[in-house]
Amino acid sequence: MSSDSNTPNGERFTGHGPEWRDSNLSSAEAATATAWVEQTINKRSMLTNKDRVHDIREVMWELEKDGEIIVHRVTDQHDPVIAKTLYGWDKKIPTNQLWHHKSCGQCGNIPGYPASLLWLMNQHDIRYLDETDQTSCTAWNYHGSGIGNIESLAAVFLRNFHQAYVSAKAEGLPEGYYYPLVHCGTSFGNYKEVREFLLLSSTLREKVKAILGKLGRLIDGKLLIPEEIVHYSEWLHVMRHKIAERQVIDCSNVRATIHPACHVYKMIPQDVIYDDDVLGGDRVAVSTGIIQSLGAQVIDYSTWYDCCGFGFRHIISEREFTRSYAMDRKIKVAVDEANSDIMIGHDTGCITTLDKNQWIGKAEGMDYDLPILADAQFAALMCGAHPYKIVQSHWHASSTEKLYDKIGLDWQKAKAEFEDYLKKVEAGEQENLYDPRRMITGGPGYVKPENRKIEATT
Repeated sequence: MSSDSNTPNGERFTGHGPEWRDSNLSSAEAATATAWVEQTINKRSMLTNKDRVHDIREVMWELEKDGEIIVHRVTDQHDPVIAKTLYGWDKKIPTNQLWHHKSCGQCGNIPGYPASLLWLMNQHDIRYLDETDQTSCTAWNYHGSGIGNIESLAAVFLRNFHQAYVSAKAEGLPEGYYYPLVHCGTSFGNYKEVREFLLLSSTLREKVKAILGKLGRLIDGKLLIPEEIVHYSEWLHVMRHKIAERQVIDCSNVRATIHPACHVYKMIPQDVIYDDDVLGGDRVAVSTGIIQSLGAQVIDYSTWYDCCGFGFRHIISEREFTRSYAMDRKIKVAVDEANSDIMIGHDTGCITTLDKNQWIGKAEGMDYDLPILADAQFAALMCGAHPYKIVQSHWHASSTEKLYDKIGLDWQKAKAEFEDYLKKVEAGEQENLYDPRRMITGGPGYVKPENRKIEATT
């Protein structure tokens, strides 16, 4: 048997691609094999069925005390709100002075996703930096291909968070002024796992320290570790009541289903927010909390726990599995069982999968058309954001017109406004949510603070 083979006859089997084999299970056998996904999996079951796990932050504080690392703290200047995680631990969620760690998938496929978040922050006069000096987290490469390794993932993680820490210096402000806010659920889950590996492995720390030293990404010769890794949906959650105060559209007749992302709440689950005011504290609070605060009806459905079907390798090597799973296990159930008007998510890959794969179902007679929006998009829409200029629902494969009709939004008028706006953009009359002079903190095009016509903190 060759070294890369894993069967006695030398055949290599990975479970993906052309070597896929049908298990030929009967309906009853298949039901037995997948019965676990029908279980009620919530906060209580996770608490009772698992041993209490460690709080990795305790290790982090010890390493800082021993002089091995420096911790980037969430301080009073970031206006933190304390949220409770799965085991009742405190998690500080910064609400101001934020450094946007953007998502490659959102910016490339769902531009209304980050635009809606920035729009909401503008409405609340949140100070933030949306600069260009950031790389992809590279987790898709790691999960999708297996080519990546832990050293590269850790180096990218610390490099990006170091940039967040020092970025304010370009504006004449102190280090640590901005705190990173992660847009993508994949990045969020990946960074939490990588932080744990770093804190538990001195060997990994030494390897990554050598890499970052060459890049000039150490603080006083030490690795910089974030006190909290924060997802944008957590910011939305702790800001949900303030956001609801700005609501201008009534959505009380909307039946919404929630898809919680695997990488947001199944990876390092002890770090995830649960709230007694959201579904009795039984399930992850993000997304559900903001939708409830806006007054929509959050409707339960039996496959809420299931993956969207994206699965990284699935979408690359076995995409028909992704498509069938998204349709059969999520979209079909939400429509037939919950009579859902919209499905809300909080992760790049999930929104893309659930939104972009509905059209293929028509080939098999599954003619479902369920609007898929991120929680930030829906919240911005309810607060008066333009459905096409800001929420940019025209980028979505699933239609939103029926939803707009239900909430009394004149989408035809909005579409005409958007078409007029595009003509202005073509003529050079561009509008920006964010001053583009602040996007570059180094390199060509950078404008020094003293030469700017804007305030550094706007």
